[in-house]
Amino acid sequence: MQLLIADLHLHPSQPDIAKGFIDYLRGPARQASSLTILGDLFEAWIGDDYRGEFEQQIIAELKACSDAGTRLAFMHGNRDFLIGESFAADSGCALLDDPTVVELAGQRVLLMHGDNLCTRDEAYMAFRQQARNPAWQAQILAMPVEERLALAKQLRQQSGEANTNKAEDIMDVTPEAVVETMQAHEVKIMIHGHTHRPAVHDLTVDGEPARRYVIGDWRPGVGWQLRVEDDALTLESFAI
Repeated sequence: MQLLIADLHLHPSQPDIAKGFIDYLRGPARQASSLTILGDLFEAWIGDDYRGEFEQQIIAELKACSDAGTRLAFMHGNRDFLIGESFAADSGCALLDDPTVVELAGQRVLLMHGDNLCTRDEAYMAFRQQARNPAWQAQILAMPVEERLALAKQLRQQSGEANTNKAEDIMDVTPEAVVETMQAHEVKIMIHGHTHRPAVHDLTVDGEPARRYVIGDWRPGVGWQLRVEDDALTLESFAI
């Protein structure tokens, strides 16, 4: 069995979700051969050099799960794109490029965080291009921790305010971008998170049936996962 999750947005202000994730790492994740996290594990990450007690605890729990035999993989999201090699080494997570093609249930599958599919949100796409630029990231990481913490808080606030004023369809994926991306990677199955709209979408790519799985975000009391077992991919929610 393989598991995929996304969009936990872990933060000290949401201890119930953090506890749910720790229980998940100690339970279901250890019954799986692999656990893949498709971005936004944390609500914010200002650099591997800053780790409070909360971050240290999550890293330790990930490492314990890895040491118990589960292969862990992490893909950057739009909230934790500054996670680096130090985090990967200490947590036992392999870093995945966004996007990445893997084999699941005997098929080629495209894994993504999903934010680069939201092409109608032009303001966000411009920010994403800047935020994924290595030179910009190096500039941010060179700032004192206090300034980075303040910047992260400011960006979260601005994001929340901006999303309040955006049309719902702008914040969802662009259907044409989905098809073009699947064509470019020669796949008929795509898995992503980001939109917080869990669903299984059937579509057509190059005249053939295709499917897009959207993993839901974790909230107090409820988590989401995509379970891969034998030839089946199952999107499901569960109590945390």
